[in-house]
Parts: sequence; C-alpha cells; structure tokens
Amino acid sequence: MVSDVIAVPHTATLRDACETLMSRRLLALPIVDDDRKLRGIIDVDLYRDEVTDLIRSEEQDDLFQLIGVHLASVQQASIPVVFGKRFPWLLCNVGGGLGCAVIAGLFQPVLDQVIALALFIPVVLALAESVSIQTLTLTLQSQHGPSKSPRSMLGNLVRELPVGGLLGLACGGVVAVTCLLWQRLPAVAFCLLASISLSITTATLFGLLVPSLLRAARRDPKVASGPITLAMTDLATMCIYLGLATWILS
Repeated sequence: MVSDVIAVPHTATLRDACETLMSRRLLALPIVDDDRKLRGIIDVDLYRDEVTDLIRSEEQDDLFQLIGVHLASVQQASIPVVFGKRFPWLLCNVGGGLGCAVIAGLFQPVLDQVIALALFIPVVLALAESVSIQTLTLTLQSQHGPSKSPRSMLGNLVRELPVGGLLGLACGGVVAVTCLLWQRLPAVAFCLLASISLSITTATLFGLLVPSLLRAARRDPKVASGPITLAMTDLATMCIYLGLATWILS
C-alpha cells in the first residue's frame, strides 16, 4: 500500500489542483478533507478543459481589443458605459473616412476625367485594410512576453515587408487584369497594379510600426493599434491611388 498519497485539500483552488497535476506528472488526484478522507477526484480532463477555456477567452479578448474594446469591461457594463468605451475609437474610423472624402475631393478632376477610377476605390481600400489587420494581428501576437529589442523589431520589418510587397503584386495583378478585361483601360489597369502594390506594402509597414511604437510609448497596443492603423492605412491608400492616377493619366 502507498502510505504517502499525493492529494489536494478540498479548500484548494482549481488552479492549485491543476498545478499539482502538472508538477507531479499525474493523471488524477484525490480530493481529501481535513481528516484526509476521500471526498472526490480531479483528473487531467478537467485541466484540459480549463486550459481550452482560458485560451478561448484570451483569443476573444484579443479580438475585441483589436477594435478598441476591452471585452471584460463591456460584458457586464451598462449601455451608457459600453457606448462610452466603444464610441471614442470609432472616431478614428470616422476621421479616416472623412479624410478619404477630402482627399477624393482634391482629386476630383481626375475622377471626373476617368470615372472607372471611382469604381475601384472600395477594393483598393479593402485590400490595404485587410493586409494591415493581418500584419497587426501577427505583430501583437509576437509582442507577448518581454519587450522586444530594436534589432528584433528590425528583423520583423525586414521579414514582413517583402511579404507585403508580394501580396500587393499578387492582389494588384488580379485587380488590374479584371480592369483590363472589364473596362479595357490599360492606363487604369497599370495604375491599379502600382497603387495596390504600394498601398499594401505601406499597410504592412503601418501594421508593424503602430503597435511597436505604442508599446515603446508604454501604451496598450492591443486597444489603440486597430483603429489607428486602419485610419492611417485608409488615408495613405487614397493618397497613393489617386496621386498615382493623376501622375499616370496626365
């Protein structure tokens, strides 16, 4: 018989029990009362379920923080509090959208001259925004743990920028071919290829730099990065697209 049985008291927390399971490398543990009498059992299935729930909870919180919201702070809050948490960050998107409208107004002559340019504004913006969020998500995941050194940040930049360039060329090529077959405007197709390639590369740069700079400034990059990155990406993309269009089509 085993006299020195490893057990957990009934007053222990679930975390204590799980830590004992892992440290002792056991498959199950008895739960005992103050008189060392058996009251129950805990096994690795419960530990696995707890870890899975924790990972799912962290993933949900990261997703909400990416759009500027702390999940825990809004789940049980009142309607005015939830509104106050979410509305300020939406102002970044409002500002970015209004900025894009102003930029489009500045380039109205070229839009009036070539109406086809306006048809492709949504896809140009959507591609740049998608890549910026992809890069931003990867950057935030890589920031878990201790602060990264400048050399590490530079390494991420050197690795991600070529990826952004290739994504830009691939997406720009698809849109340019579509434009050529649909509108039969080679100049607009070339403009789309060049502007999408450049804007997606720029979006990749924003997705890398914004969270890194926020963390260097000791701000929470998870909450602020998403709205700021999207707004900057929209403004830069419109300037690149319509600026190149004006230069190429003139």
